[in-house]
Amino acid sequence: MRLLFIGDIVGRAGRSVLLERLPGLRRDWKLDFVVVNAENAAGGFGITEGIAQEFLDAGADCLTLGNHSWDQKEALVFIDRQPRLLRPLNYPPGTPGRGANLFEAQNGARVLVMNVLGRVFMEPLDDPFAGVERELAACPLGLAADAVLIDAHCETTSEKYAMGHFCDGRASLVVGTHTHVPTADAQILPHGTAYQTDAGMTGDYDSVIGMDKEEPLRRFTRRIPSGRFEPALGPATLCGVAVETDDSTGLATRIAPVRLGGRLPQARAGFWE
Repeated sequence: MRLLFIGDIVGRAGRSVLLERLPGLRRDWKLDFVVVNAENAAGGFGITEGIAQEFLDAGADCLTLGNHSWDQKEALVFIDRQPRLLRPLNYPPGTPGRGANLFEAQNGARVLVMNVLGRVFMEPLDDPFAGVERELAACPLGLAADAVLIDAHCETTSEKYAMGHFCDGRASLVVGTHTHVPTADAQILPHGTAYQTDAGMTGDYDSVIGMDKEEPLRRFTRRIPSGRFEPALGPATLCGVAVETDDSTGLATRIAPVRLGGRLPQARAGFWE
């Protein structure tokens, strides 16, 4: 199976490059399933129903969120009627929406997607490892699911690595989001799970993690806020991770970083070209 995960979409620049590139990638790479982290899509903070629908119409099969899930208050309402939009599964019981769901891929395969929020230097939510364990037990790879993708939205590399090893051999892909910088450690872990610490953001890299430079610089140098953060609007790079899995086991056989457009050195899934 051919899987593509695309990292945090930041503002208008990120939305534009996703909408421009995704339909062609879906066609040219013959992708079976695409997951997009969209928690910064609406002005850098949260997501709206209209934006979510644009991404789904462009070829995303599932959208994941993170610590900005509720920055756009309408998400609290429309998430319940949009099963392809996931918020972190370790929010307390009673939180709107769902943190995991089983989808049918374009090739008919069953794909379990989970979104989980880390706890180190983040909100003190429920245990992400216990939540993932429950979902893996309820829908095991190779039995109830043909592929399992986990978006680990965490601040620290250590927590993301721990989640990767925790799921090794039980997931097709564990990929980190949130820190908005693509890491150089794409690999297949010893028991067959593809892993990358951070997929990177899809946004303008002439910025401070996707935001126009002026306000972050003022806050760092003067320690006094003088305005709100606004997404940078320059040419954006689409960043993500491409994974191919073994149809018989659901485990990864190949992984490659993806970086297209914008300022960063380009990287493509060469095994699908």
